[in-house]
Amino acid sequence: MKLLFAAAECAPFFKTGGLGDVAGALPKELTKKDIETVVVLPYFTKMPQQYKDQLEEVMNFTVSVGWRQQYCGVKRLTLNNLTYYFIDNLYYFDRESLYGYYDDGERFAFLQMAIIELMEKIDFIPDILHVNDYHTAMIPFLLKEKYHWIEAYRNIRTVLTIHNIEFQGQYSRDVLPDLFGMGTERYDDGTIRMNDALNFMKAGILYADRVNTVSPSYAEEIKTPEFGSGLDPILRMESGKLTGILNGIDYEINNPETDTALVAPYSVNDLSGKAVNKEDLQRLMGLRPRPEVPLIAVVSRLTYQKGFHLVLDELENLLQFDVQFVLLGTGDPMFENRFQSIAERYPEKCAVSISFDVTLAQKMYAGADIFLMPSAFEPCGLSQIISMRYGTLPVVHEIGGLKDTVEPFNPVEGTGTGFGFADFTSYNLMQCLKKAIDLYTNSPETWQAVCRRAMSKDFSWETSCEGYISLYRNLA
Repeated sequence: MKLLFAAAECAPFFKTGGLGDVAGALPKELTKKDIETVVVLPYFTKMPQQYKDQLEEVMNFTVSVGWRQQYCGVKRLTLNNLTYYFIDNLYYFDRESLYGYYDDGERFAFLQMAIIELMEKIDFIPDILHVNDYHTAMIPFLLKEKYHWIEAYRNIRTVLTIHNIEFQGQYSRDVLPDLFGMGTERYDDGTIRMNDALNFMKAGILYADRVNTVSPSYAEEIKTPEFGSGLDPILRMESGKLTGILNGIDYEINNPETDTALVAPYSVNDLSGKAVNKEDLQRLMGLRPRPEVPLIAVVSRLTYQKGFHLVLDELENLLQFDVQFVLLGTGDPMFENRFQSIAERYPEKCAVSISFDVTLAQKMYAGADIFLMPSAFEPCGLSQIISMRYGTLPVVHEIGGLKDTVEPFNPVEGTGTGFGFADFTSYNLMQCLKKAIDLYTNSPETWQAVCRRAMSKDFSWETSCEGYISLYRNLA
């Protein structure tokens, strides 16, 4: 089986979120399973120099973006037995950020046509073309409506993964002739139109052979008005080809036995090093080392979607308990300011770092006792999985991937891998936190048993990729 994996971001080259993590990990794992895989990405010039130095110039050609004749360079890199091709155009991709520009429609129209035209030029015609989110979601539509005359492409099967349905790629009708060089028939008959706009994501959902999301619960949720961001009727109509496959995490990077960010290694069989990492984190954040006090951590973007208005509603109440609270993140300035203000008022209990710091994040996953993740919605979420890998028990809103990965503690049976609340209110969040604090404080043996159970769960990509292999094989 030959697979082409197309995305707009990919770790370790450049990423903004979960899509980058998946694009970095899934193809690597598929290659280990003997699936011939090629990854195609834009060449964002913010790529770290160590990878730029390994790039090989392959070729260049011209892509017609409507009336514009745009240069398309092709660079190649082989890493971990996996081949990456990068689509190079300085006008589109030499920018400070990956997304958020007035011409994103044009940038990703160019990328998608370049990916399709690249396949013949590098002599790699895949059995499966796997696209991700709106940046590449038009490719299944383009294969069938614009490039259908190319004989070599006719048997390609397509898979679209929706990482976050909120971002859909909505543009004017004129984009079809002006950027894609196509007629407007499929817009005018309503096929790819949504709310009087061309919708890249809708086109992908309708034209891809299979559609999946990054957790089973999210696949069900997006078929409802509450979570479908307007596309729920389309997803209900196409539900026969929609599935949810849970994301994994990289077990080589996220390993408490080998993580170089930690001052002491530890394992599921010997948790003694975790206490050392807790003390290190407390000192690092300016808190007094107190092993008997539950240390609650947040590592996140600070947004309403992540539920931080609920946390702020209850944080001063929470700090009346004998706890410590640490936070690492950036986001909405209002959230940043309020967290900093509370930290200033409770310096003995609360410490906040408004920053992006990968090493400190790993220290928090390992050094905390409780990991707080009360998202309003969460397609999959990786932080709660990483925290469990490090024996830090998550407190989550039971939604999407959080519901699929965290088993709420059952005091009768002593089972579970964390704590969950169903109704999205600050009151329910606080009640859930109180259960976690109580268990930590009053039942240390049970707490340790739950930690070990959480650490023993298998959320590796080795397991997760089997779902994708099954999906591909059913298509090929």
